[in-house]
Amino acid sequence: MPFDLSQFDFSIITDYIEVVLTIGWFLLFYVFRRLTERAIRLDHKIEQDRKRQRINTADNLFNLLLVVGVVLIWSSELQNIAISIAAFMVALVIATKEFISCIVGAFYRASTRPYQVGDWIRIANYEGEVTDSDWLSTTLFEVDLKGGSYAYTGRTTVVPNSVLLLHTVQNLNYMRRYVTHTFSISRQLDDVNLFEIKDEILEKLKEYSEHFHEVAIRYNSLIEKRLDINISGPEPRVRISTTPEGYNTFTVSLFCPTEEAVEIEQKVTEDFMRIWYEKRDTNLRDLRVTS
Repeated sequence: MPFDLSQFDFSIITDYIEVVLTIGWFLLFYVFRRLTERAIRLDHKIEQDRKRQRINTADNLFNLLLVVGVVLIWSSELQNIAISIAAFMVALVIATKEFISCIVGAFYRASTRPYQVGDWIRIANYEGEVTDSDWLSTTLFEVDLKGGSYAYTGRTTVVPNSVLLLHTVQNLNYMRRYVTHTFSISRQLDDVNLFEIKDEILEKLKEYSEHFHEVAIRYNSLIEKRLDINISGPEPRVRISTTPEGYNTFTVSLFCPTEEAVEIEQKVTEDFMRIWYEKRDTNLRDLRVTS
């Protein structure tokens, strides 16, 4: 039966040749090294210290030649190994990209310290109180800031630290004590001129904020100095506007303790409704009398 060369694995011969060359190179290296050291020792014209220096230099040179020779002999195999390692590293980076981004985000947080445990913050679309922060994520206990109740919702959000590299971080910690609370009351009917209610509502706002007014002034000044910006407050403000749909909007803005914001909003809304209906009933009676 004829021998089929196409089925023969020539890599076996290649590996055998590399092994033989390596063994031969080690033997040649050993022989030349021993001969060189012997020749230096037998040279009586050289001082003993100089002999040791030359032997040491020869050893270092032969070690370098040994490494270079082995690398040249096995260069093809080493190249394949290097390519395999590079491919593995690329695959590893791709597979752990999110993990690496979280670690980098943790280093960014540690270096800039934009927040710490207990702060109220907003990251991208997530907001709440920081309850835990580690190398991979930041845990937020959600606070109803958009709804204006400033109460804990009971939901917990785990934000990966990679988000810190893509989005800004807003520290809302000053809102834990005092907040600029803004709310609006809309009426569709034109039976009452809202400007006639404005002064009465402002008086009610001053009445409800009297017990914390001095503290609000000091806290407002403290925030402005710390943030180097001007914020609204502490005096309450009322703005009257209209919408394209024909609604009259009564907007109230008040710098007040966070835990009292909703309570004051409800009191003001109740006063507004009472005054509005009183004004409307008065206007209707006057209209019937004149007619």
